[in-house]
Amino acid sequence: TLRMLLPALLVLLFCFRGRAGTSPHFLQQPEDLVVLLGEEAQLPCALGAYWGLVQWTKDGLALGGERDLPGWSRYWISGNAASGHHDLHIRPVELEDEASYECQATQAGLRSRPAQLHILVPPEAPQVLGGPSVSLVAGVPANLTCRSHGDARPTPELLWFRDGVQLDGTTFYQTMLKEGTTGSTESTLSFMPSRRDDGATLVCRAQSQALPVGRDTAITLSLQYPPEVTLSAEPQTVQEGETVTFLCQATAQPPVTGYRWAKGGSPVLGARAPMLEVLADASFLTEPVSCEVSNAVGSANRSTALDVLFGPILQAKPEPVSVDVGGDASFSCAWRGNPPPRVTWTRRGGSQVLGSGPTLRLPSVGPEDAGDYVCRAEPGLSGLGGGAAEARLTVNVPPVVTALHSAPAFLSGPARLQCLVFASPAPEAVVWSWDEGFLAAGSQGRFLVETFPAPEGRGGQSPGLISVLHISGTQESDFSRGFNCSARNRLGEGGTRVSLGRRASGSFSEPKNMVRIPGSSDGSSSRGHEEEETGSGEDQGPIVHTDHSDLVLDEEGALETKDPTNGYYKVRGVSVSLSLGEAPGGGLFLPPPSPLGPPGTPTFYDFNPHLGMVPPCRLYRARAGYLTTPHPRAFTSYIKPTSFGPPDLAPGTPPFPYAAFPTPSHPRHQTHV
Repeated sequence: TLRMLLPALLVLLFCFRGRAGTSPHFLQQPEDLVVLLGEEAQLPCALGAYWGLVQWTKDGLALGGERDLPGWSRYWISGNAASGHHDLHIRPVELEDEASYECQATQAGLRSRPAQLHILVPPEAPQVLGGPSVSLVAGVPANLTCRSHGDARPTPELLWFRDGVQLDGTTFYQTMLKEGTTGSTESTLSFMPSRRDDGATLVCRAQSQALPVGRDTAITLSLQYPPEVTLSAEPQTVQEGETVTFLCQATAQPPVTGYRWAKGGSPVLGARAPMLEVLADASFLTEPVSCEVSNAVGSANRSTALDVLFGPILQAKPEPVSVDVGGDASFSCAWRGNPPPRVTWTRRGGSQVLGSGPTLRLPSVGPEDAGDYVCRAEPGLSGLGGGAAEARLTVNVPPVVTALHSAPAFLSGPARLQCLVFASPAPEAVVWSWDEGFLAAGSQGRFLVETFPAPEGRGGQSPGLISVLHISGTQESDFSRGFNCSARNRLGEGGTRVSLGRRASGSFSEPKNMVRIPGSSDGSSSRGHEEEETGSGEDQGPIVHTDHSDLVLDEEGALETKDPTNGYYKVRGVSVSLSLGEAPGGGLFLPPPSPLGPPGTPTFYDFNPHLGMVPPCRLYRARAGYLTTPHPRAFTSYIKPTSFGPPDLAPGTPPFPYAAFPTPSHPRHQTHV
């Protein structure tokens, strides 16, 4: 029997010793828990070696020992009490449930560690101020504000998206209501809207730990923008004088309210439609046409210039140039055309092209280079425009003094000696001198000097001067001595010797071989015949010798005295006033008329080979006529001298030093830039 009881006793002893050695303890304690608002919270609690009362506390307040926790409708305890499980459940969780919870074994005096229950509140959908359609003005900085209200926990983050892409440039604001809580959260997006933003959708998203996917609010942008203008011209390339149509198109929000047109900045009056028709001219190339379109927001304009084809137009004509001999001369002219015209330089009366381009340069000019230079532009493709402009080159040289033929005089009668002076610059004075005196102007004893402009010199030279020495009551010594006519300018001095011829003695009256030029003014109608015979009255008008018996001819029939300037001066058509005294032979002596024109045209006298002897003008009583020379180029047969001085007045020497030089082998050729 003892053997049978021994095992049972051992089992009882073991059980007793085990039960007596185990104390109540926590098998599982609650931990901090985060729960979304409205969800269920479960805080676990498990005890070992304890079968007594178990209760939960909330922030130190006992919830009760019953499993259903009366008075706490959303709270209860679950689990098998015999196995020591006492889990606290809360459903649905509300904000007031956020607290510190403990599981307590009251009879054993055990308390779990506190477990903090955190309630997450998802954010509400944010609000965008001005939405759902926000009106903006293109080009004006804009701020979009997104605001989140409510008791979202934690504070939500507000983000902006466009087409799924997060946007930068946001500013975040938080409004605090009281310590630890927020009233509202704002996010402001700053950007510069443009035309392409019209109709775009932007999304403001509020997201937090309580709602990681966030909640979105979308808005649509409605952009107001000034007109966007396109301007076209048809055709874009046009001939001058053709019709061109401009079309102005625009997109705008709000709609277009008006059109305005301008050309070169000046309004086109009356043009208020989106289309404009004009006749193209050269000005459209440099004066663009612009179209301005307006709406309630603003205005915009576009401009375009036409490619107008037109012929050359002179913009700057060449200016006259005056240089000293040996200096450099240059001319410039400007022509405008499309396409740019070809500009060439020639000399008037010549065909040789001296240069091309806007500038002509003539280095080291001589007297032979004096003349008129022509800047010419060829017509354009349309055949319109083009033309020529010319300017004169004056080469400054010392005076050239030439003796003009003077009619022989009677002893004791009146006489007249004449010289022709060409100089550039004009001489300071023309002086007559003889044995016992000199005279530049006015009267002195029997002598009277008059100086007046001669007809125009050849192109490029200043008009000459004709100086006349009147002698009243000639004496024997006047026929034997010489009279000097001289002139000086800043470049030198020139002069010539003039002799007085004597007529055979006879009646001192108007010779039969002199006739008055018809049509001349007769200022002596009130004078008697005696006055006319003695020659003491006013000049009766120009007198022309018809027999020319006093001209000395060589074997060829030409006058012996040659033109020392070789046609350098060509005189034509300039009127000058004369006061030539009272002599019966008062006119300048003229050569035989040359038949250069049909009957009834003005008579021309060719004195070119005889300038030293025959006066180069046709005189009316109060007006001088024409000086001509057939030579188109001045000094083509001379080489420029190295220096200038007064001419050698010794008998038999030419009165102008150029006459002694040989002919150059080559004329001036093209010089240009």
